[in-house]
Amino acid sequence: MKQSRLAVNIIFFINGFIFANWAARLPLLQDTYDINHKMLGFVLLSASLGALFAMPFTGWLISKNGSQKITQRAAFLYLCIVPFIPLSPNYWTLMTTFFIMGMMTGTLDVAMNAQAVVVEKAYQKPIMSFFHAMFSAGMMIGAGSGALFERFEVSLFYHFLAIVLLSIAAYIWCVRHLMEDEVAEEEKEASFFKLPDPALIGIGVIAFCCMLGEGAMADWSSNYMTRIVEADLSTAPLGLFAFSLAMMIGRFLGDAARVRFGDQNLLFFGGLFAMSGIALIVFLPATISAIFGFFLIGVGLSSIVPIAYSQAGNMPGIAPGVGIGMVTTIGYAGFLFGPPIIGFLADWQNLRIAFMFILGLFFAMTSLAWIQRQRKQKKRLHESTIRA
Repeated sequence: MKQSRLAVNIIFFINGFIFANWAARLPLLQDTYDINHKMLGFVLLSASLGALFAMPFTGWLISKNGSQKITQRAAFLYLCIVPFIPLSPNYWTLMTTFFIMGMMTGTLDVAMNAQAVVVEKAYQKPIMSFFHAMFSAGMMIGAGSGALFERFEVSLFYHFLAIVLLSIAAYIWCVRHLMEDEVAEEEKEASFFKLPDPALIGIGVIAFCCMLGEGAMADWSSNYMTRIVEADLSTAPLGLFAFSLAMMIGRFLGDAARVRFGDQNLLFFGGLFAMSGIALIVFLPATISAIFGFFLIGVGLSSIVPIAYSQAGNMPGIAPGVGIGMVTTIGYAGFLFGPPIIGFLADWQNLRIAFMFILGLFFAMTSLAWIQRQRKQKKRLHESTIRA
């Protein structure tokens, strides 16, 4: 069982590691194909559409084959497609490659989380946030390695080939230790074919804003550092590094923080941290302050999605699987479509204006968290008055 837990941790790590490596080299990819922000936004949108297309089918595949086999195959195919990114002969082929890669990442995201649930049930205690912390750790190290490859001016192909070969070595060990599982038919249907319940809309909007910001930081932080902050290409990935480091630390400490401060307080103050970070980046775009701003955003966002999923899974009158499935659907919409929206805004105005849009979303997220916090406090006061 310990080996299965380690295997899932490594799969999460590999996913974040590969993602951050290619995201950190997006400025060079943009220069290589001589494309503007809008065109890059379409490339990222093609990956989002690929993921969105694959996710509903992944639930059906898991119900037929189990998350073990789907995780194995999706991870392998994802690793295989990454080196082909810089080999695309033109812009349209690049979009097609990103669409296929998006299908693989969408399938892997669903499958590895399903496999994580299997391991969590075997342990009979909450360990999910640790898996997501490993994804953040992979992103942090991936962003750092992206900066290193940029520093030594390694070509995109040899960079991506090197990280894939390293990841495949770890993958070969992992696939032998994933756990077999069975998915109930009612869980499969609830996850993908039910509309959001009104009681979950508020939680879903919070998850949407958070995941849109998370996706935007992952895909656009290096570009922002290069185009707005005017950092050099080897320094630019440090914004993503700082964000990923903060996300990793926050998720490792997330369970203890929830026990100490409570979900509502953590949602509200997490939103304030995220707002402070994005405001610092927008209004004081210097290298050091921007890197610190990305770190603050990572701290603020780190616990929001796990809390949203937890609240959705414990909503009265709604089955846990149904609630989590609904909020996941809304949240992933932000993660998938946020980065291309930022690209469209950046091309229409500039990246600074696009990041102001994120500031507005973080304000909405924090306001919703504050409203929930006030309702919770009033409910507790009312209950204590009745008991008295």
